[in-house]
Amino acid sequence: MRRYTKLFAALCTLSLFAPLAARAEADCVPVGTWVAPGAPPQRLASRELFARAAARSVVLLGETHDNAEHHRWELQTIAALHALHPDMVLALEMFPRRVQRPLDRWVAGELTQDEFLTAAEWRAVWQFDPQLYLPMFHFARMNRVPMVAVNVESALTRAVAKDGFDAVPEEKREGVTRPAPATDAYIETLLDAYSRHAHAGQGDAKVDRNDPAFKRFVESQLVWDRAMAQGIAGALARSPSALVVGVMGSGHLVNGFGVVHQLRDLNVSKTMVLLPWDHGTDCAGLAVGLADAVFGVMPPEKPAPRPRLGVSIELTSDGVAVREVEKGSVAEATGIQGGDVVLEIAGLPARQPGEVVEAIQRQAPGTWLPIKVRRKGETLDLIAKFPPLSK
Repeated sequence: MRRYTKLFAALCTLSLFAPLAARAEADCVPVGTWVAPGAPPQRLASRELFARAAARSVVLLGETHDNAEHHRWELQTIAALHALHPDMVLALEMFPRRVQRPLDRWVAGELTQDEFLTAAEWRAVWQFDPQLYLPMFHFARMNRVPMVAVNVESALTRAVAKDGFDAVPEEKREGVTRPAPATDAYIETLLDAYSRHAHAGQGDAKVDRNDPAFKRFVESQLVWDRAMAQGIAGALARSPSALVVGVMGSGHLVNGFGVVHQLRDLNVSKTMVLLPWDHGTDCAGLAVGLADAVFGVMPPEKPAPRPRLGVSIELTSDGVAVREVEKGSVAEATGIQGGDVVLEIAGLPARQPGEVVEAIQRQAPGTWLPIKVRRKGETLDLIAKFPPLSK
């Protein structure tokens, strides 16, 4: 199942634009400019665009999760919309529904920042740098804008990818109803991504679209889209006069395939999709239907490499358990095995997956990290040795 976890993450942040390496001659989306996709693309006046957006029921903002410029654009867009429509709700992919209570308490001013991140289990449920998101969260708190958790547990999408939607008992579907079928265009998009992942390094081979594993994967993606659409529709039903602003990975929004398609099936049609456009991206990707409008931003800075142990972990009744170990990883070299339970890391108790993630991300290149694990009743002291930065 590790391969599905990686593919889900890639699809969630996928912009589906042509890669930056393929540059176009024309500067089709200048930085700081709104443009309507098309042939040719049309520049839009910010005032008119925001007036139209504020009159919709739902505005959906796409992002690449680790791109700081995308987060700055999101905050700017949310602030502009809030000025026109203060009755606003933020619907957030970052949080599964079960952590709604900490979001409510944060907006109400009842939690400190650290208390909020801990109560919402940030490191366990999302794991991207919280500093990227905190300005938006503080804006919501300052203006008492409700924050709504619209995601589901990753265990649900993994279960659907493994066995199919019908095999998951209704009581374990977290209230997610049967998704609207995917369009052929969406299936082809997912098939391309799935094939590239399945045949990485093996050329241009393509998975058959009738392959049972691929069909289950499509089902899992639809469940993800449906869950967020239902969360947004629910927020709108509770606050009919509000402008619901959804924040999620661009892959759920481009071309109207994902969440937009599921919202239509839920009779929510007054929507608008706005996306960031990295300066220098091939203009061939700026096709009609991509989004209602895109905004030119600077290309992402190359992020500093993050320390990686190379394990997938989960909280079980025994503690923080290692589900899988990546081949060729630091974890494999350390001797960590699937089924190990992490007792301590960096000399501190490991009670939650987030504590393990934080300890790993504090590591500098070339340093050693002590890890104590329990394996079949035996306690083992291991040392993870992180490689130095390559020159």
